[in-house]
Amino acid sequence: MSDPVSSMRSSDSERDRVAGLLQEHFAQGRLDHEEFTERLSQVYRSRTVDELALVTRDLPERDLADVGRAPLADAAAPPLRLRDPALMVPWVLYGGVNLLCFFIWLILFFTTEASYPWFLWVLGPWGIMMSVVTFGVLAAQRGQGED
Repeated sequence: MSDPVSSMRSSDSERDRVAGLLQEHFAQGRLDHEEFTERLSQVYRSRTVDELALVTRDLPERDLADVGRAPLADAAAPPLRLRDPALMVPWVLYGGVNLLCFFIWLILFFTTEASYPWFLWVLGPWGIMMSVVTFGVLAAQRGQGED
């Protein structure tokens, strides 16, 4: 009796997986168009797992360019610090807008009768939100580092 694994019938999902592998090898230049279409038709005509294995027997199972590289999922993102541009740029924008609002209020204060400090309505709520987001990001990263 023959080997039961090699004569096992192949499913549609197995054929689709092998077709995807062939597409990847075609995209990477291992197969020309004619060979790709020929092998693809063999994949969809195949009935057993053994026939599927014959279609890709001379192709590597994984991309050889990735051999020796660390997977991207294992690469840890560097932690944000207070002086990191991802946090500094919003704070600089916050300071610039509020400085502009203060100077506009100051000009109005000295040239008109207006004395209400309206610039605080920009400064206060925005500053509170900026602080909450900054400390939240830093705390979340500190918590991830402990895992």
